Order: sequence, then structure tokens, then C-alpha cells
Amino acid sequence: MSGRRTVEEQLDRVLDAVQVLEVETRPVRDAAGRTLADPATAAHDIPLFDNSAMDGFAVREADVAGASEEHPVTLRVVADLPAGVATDPPLGRGEAARIMTGSPTPTDADVIVPFEDTAGGLADSLGEVQVLRAPAKPGVFVRRRGADLHAGDEVVLAGERLGAFQVAAAVAAGIAEVTVTRAPRVAVVSTGSELLAPGDTPERGRIPDSNGPLLEQLVADADAEVVLVARVPDEADAVKAVTTEATALGADVIVFTGGVSAGAYEPVRGAFDGGGEVEFSAVAMQPGKPQAFGVLESGCLVFGLPGNPVSVAVSFEVFVRPALFAMQGRTQIHRPRAPFTADASWTPPPGRRQYLPAVVDLAARTVRPATAGGSGSHLAGGLARAHAFAIVPAEVETVAVGDVIDVMLVG
Repeated sequence: MSGRRTVEEQLDRVLDAVQVLEVETRPVRDAAGRTLADPATAAHDIPLFDNSAMDGFAVREADVAGASEEHPVTLRVVADLPAGVATDPPLGRGEAARIMTGSPTPTDADVIVPFEDTAGGLADSLGEVQVLRAPAKPGVFVRRRGADLHAGDEVVLAGERLGAFQVAAAVAAGIAEVTVTRAPRVAVVSTGSELLAPGDTPERGRIPDSNGPLLEQLVADADAEVVLVARVPDEADAVKAVTTEATALGADVIVFTGGVSAGAYEPVRGAFDGGGEVEFSAVAMQPGKPQAFGVLESGCLVFGLPGNPVSVAVSFEVFVRPALFAMQGRTQIHRPRAPFTADASWTPPPGRRQYLPAVVDLAARTVRPATAGGSGSHLAGGLARAHAFAIVPAEVETVAVGDVIDVMLVG
């Protein structure tokens, strides 16, 4: 392990270089996927007013407290309250209002009797209604104003992502605009003279570029914007040219795949090594040992990942994704992790932390390798079956059935 960085040391190097992006104000419905820079506070109560939780009758509890099938209570129906009305009819002794779910509850009513607890149905009860069952408790089926939250309460916290649930909650609370961080702009560049465009016919010595589509989707899933997707041959000048193009497009991050090892044709290393902006390191992990990272004069972050697809996927999850979330000011920048029990045995590499593409059974809380081929970084087919990475510490020599393994959930 001499000369190798730990995963934590490399990640610290990355996160120390991250700066949170500028903020902007957007309509809440146009801010999905963004991260809140300031908390979103409720403009009004939820619920906005006392309202009915059931289709039935708004009544005074004292009038129906003794109702039963043997001794039904007959009430005079004096109002009809469909959803959307604003009226507040008075209810005297022995009176009721027919009411639909969500309609404002009359001030004089303190319980709702569902139509199932009355004789007949809603359609034939505009004159009078017979109540067959007394309310189970005071205030039953009345949704009280502010029971969920009050005006001024924080609905979504700063640093949280505006997902579908958060957008809905913000709209329900009367929030029109939110302050969010800008989405990071990312350029994805695959290096390798052997690469073909996706869909081109493979031939001896040439393979499809799966890293480009992989990173496009991973970047989008991290709520960032892809501004450039490119493939370049194993030439340092080609890497320099695409770097200039990416920065001209305003990229905040450039992610290269391939060309970072110590081989004879390593274009990313050739373009940046010795320049002082990008550092090349060996990290004690498998896959993903060769890593490059740096900051250009423009402030653009540069990641150089290994070229094999599983290495790309692992390196993105461990280093790039947390950086993209940190740039957005996200409170949680790491994938969820949980302990699972191994239901297969395998041998991890010595002296390096393993990130093994894995299949998990959430019900049984078990984990096994996604491919019978082991942990080879070239086994791209196994990624289709993986929805987790089993994380095995460097000091573990063998994983046996029944061992408890830390698992990063990714899908």
C-alpha cells in the first residue's frame, strides 16, 4: 500500500477544492431537481381551513352522542357543502349540513358523521338524515387548520433537493418561488483510439464507447447538466483541445475516462502531467486505483477516471457524485449505505478496498456479486444487474457466506 492514498484522502482532496455554485430564484414548479440555498417557508397554514375528511354530514356532537341503530337520531339537513364552497352556514340544535371531503367545516359543527353511519345515502338526504352510529371521539373526521404546518414553518430545508414530494408540499404551502443553486455544468470525455460511437459495428481492436452514455446518465441523475459529450483519440493535443472547448462552454466539471494510468498511450496524463493543475494518484481501491484530479485556472474541476466501465461507475460514485452534490450545497452528498449479509463467497483483492457490483435482496437483507466473473473492472455486462456496491475493507482476505457486508445502494 506504500505510495497509495486512501479513498478518504482522495475524497478530501476533491471536496477541499469544491466551491458551492451561485444561487438563483426560480418558480417552485421550475425548480425540480435543484437544491435549496435558503429554506422554503410556508406562506399559509396547511390545511388552510377546518375541513371534512369524509363524505358525510357536519353536525354538532352533542346532537348525535347517543345515536345507535336501535335509537337513531334524525337531523334536519339545512345546507349542502360541495368542495370549493366558501359558505359557513349556521347550525342550530338538531341541524346538519351535507358535506363532501375537503369542504370547509361549518364553524358550528365539531364532528363529521360519514354517510356510511347514516340511513340511506348522500343522494336522498337533503331534507333530513338519520344517524345510526355516534362519533367515536370528539372532533372525528375534522381536519383542523394548521394541523400539518403553520405559516412561517420551514417546509423544505436549505441543502435539500426539490423532488416531487417537496415540490408538492411547497405548492400546497403557497410558496411561489424558491432560491436554489445553479445546476453544475459537466463535460464528459471518453479517451481511446479504440472507441466506436454507440451503435457502430464493432470490429477487431475497436469497441463501443459505453463510458460516455454511462456518465451522461450518472451526471443527469446527480442533478447536473451535461454540456458536452465527446470522444477523443489517444493524443494529448486532442485532450487539450477538448478541454478548451469544454471551458468555452462554461463547464464547471470535466470528467475524462481513460488515459490516466502509466502506459505508453495515456493522453490525459500527457496533456496535464507536470502542469501543476491536475494531480495523478494511486488510490487503495479496486476497481479505480488510478485517479486524476485538479482545478484549472478557470476554476473548472477536472476528474480523470480509469477507462474500464466498472472503474468508471465506481469512481463516479465515490468521488464525482459527492463533488457534484457539494457544488450544489446538498446536505447529504453520499449514497445511503446499510449492512447486508453475504449469501455468496468471494475473494477480494489484497490491500485495497473493494467496491463490488452487487445484487441485493432487500427483503432478506442479503448481497451477492452481480456477475460470476468476479470483480473485473472490464465486466460491463454485470452492471446491468447491479443495484448496489458491496464495500469490502482492504484488510479482509475472504468474504464468506453469512458475513455482514457494508453495501452502498445505487439503484
